[in-house]
Amino acid sequence: MNSSAWIEKADKYIMKTYGRYPLVPVKGEGCYLWDADGKRYLDFLAGVAVNNLGHCHPKVTAALAKQAAELIHCSNYYHIPSQIELAELLCNLSFANKAFFCNSGAEANEAAIKLARKYSREKYGLDRYEIITAISSFHGRTMATVSATGQEKVQKFFDPLLHGFRHIPFNDAQALRDAIGPGTCAVMLEPIQGEGGVVVPDASYFQEVRKICDENNLILIFDEVQVGMGRTGKMFAHQHFGITPDIMTLAKALAGGAPIGTMLATDKLAESFTPGTHGSTFGGNPLVTAAAVATVRAIQEEGILNHTEEIGEYLMGELETLGKKFPSLITEVRGIGLMIGVELAIPGGDIVKAALSRGLLLNCAQEKVLRFVPPLIVGKKEVDEMIATLREILAEL
Repeated sequence: MNSSAWIEKADKYIMKTYGRYPLVPVKGEGCYLWDADGKRYLDFLAGVAVNNLGHCHPKVTAALAKQAAELIHCSNYYHIPSQIELAELLCNLSFANKAFFCNSGAEANEAAIKLARKYSREKYGLDRYEIITAISSFHGRTMATVSATGQEKVQKFFDPLLHGFRHIPFNDAQALRDAIGPGTCAVMLEPIQGEGGVVVPDASYFQEVRKICDENNLILIFDEVQVGMGRTGKMFAHQHFGITPDIMTLAKALAGGAPIGTMLATDKLAESFTPGTHGSTFGGNPLVTAAAVATVRAIQEEGILNHTEEIGEYLMGELETLGKKFPSLITEVRGIGLMIGVELAIPGGDIVKAALSRGLLLNCAQEKVLRFVPPLIVGKKEVDEMIATLREILAEL
């Protein structure tokens, strides 16, 4: 079937929870996608920071094919070798001692919320359960993570929200100090706000956050669902700020495109999750953890982190040059590695649509921020191709 036939069928059978573009991808390779009509697209969205190794990375697809022929799923009542191997890899790469596996970033953040509250309940009593998060944050679409999210557009229509969350300005240590009360148990932040518009905090901000948490015996949770797994040029984005959290969540890019989430924690906190307190039927099953092991190893072995840092600087420079050429349209370029936002003076929706018509996939966050999260394997050739297309669009405006 061609694209229009697929779209007609989708309109008939699929709930309209997404504002979908008229694109029907059927094949992907590296930094490119092809639609049902055979048109090629340069992908600078990467499934929203999911396809960090590009589309259909050979090591990931080989791991999936091999595992699919051996064992796709079994219960978490049993020990799963690839899950154990992945947990060991992630713990050895991070501050953490233990891992819990689920299916998405929202589920990973749910697990973090539950663990923080259960630990605090056991250590400090029933009244210590409040979690402080940031305005413009995004933590997921479940009721708990919607309540944690600091965006009204995500929360509206779903009242009553879960109580026990307080939202403060991001990148404001004093606001955090002022918000802490006797019922506060944790602080949950994104090292870089993605859906919030690619907002990068001051270099000293998280140093202060860590200090404040330590002074008040608060659990520090980092939501690295979008920015983890090499996106910023380090395996985890918080490593840029020289501190460690107590809990960290990962998802999106962890399994090269297969659905997975994980919560990592220190032994001290992890002990509060005893049998029966939390679980997930599909969490960490053999198929997805085999893909994740292959993904993590590829990031380690193929020089992805150094490449991301290098090509990120190149992309940032090209975007800044574009900003100087179109100062009435571009007000700021910001980001780390290949997590980059371009603040516009106008809404960016029409730019995204114009790019799509020219075979370029972009995304707009917070209405006026073009978000660039291409595959981490992207090269200067693809960056130059994207910049040339974007320059044409901006010139027309």
